[in-house]
Amino acid sequence: MAAASRPEPCVFCEILAGRIESSQVYQDDFVVAFLDIRPLTRGHLLVVPREHAPDLEDLDDGLGARVFTVAHQLGRALRRSGLPCEGVNMFLADGVAAGQEVFHVHLHVIPRNPGDGFRLKAKWRAPGRDELDATAARVRRGLTAIPG
Repeated sequence: MAAASRPEPCVFCEILAGRIESSQVYQDDFVVAFLDIRPLTRGHLLVVPREHAPDLEDLDDGLGARVFTVAHQLGRALRRSGLPCEGVNMFLADGVAAGQEVFHVHLHVIPRNPGDGFRLKAKWRAPGRDELDATAARVRRGLTAIPG
């Protein structure tokens, strides 16, 4: 009988454990920030919680707030760093449909400049007020389903 296959180790957990190299720019007891090895622009950072959470559903609210607080500080730091940075995008992909590739929550902090080639391409919609109100009601119902 063949041994059961073991899941691949989480690359971010491996980085946090020091088994994979990273170029860290920030760390505290809750999060670590390091440069993305496939940056969209120079200075592209990832803010990663130390605690493994595959997606937002598994991420503690307080830890999520810490991730964003650190990303905010790093966005400000990028603007003051001397690196080309006229703006900042923050991006979090949650789930395969959203483009998540590493299943450990992480927030991208991306320095932006005119002509850097990065853009979100989408087909923007213009729903009517009835659809917007119905959608808002469904989201409110979803909020009541969140424990706590």
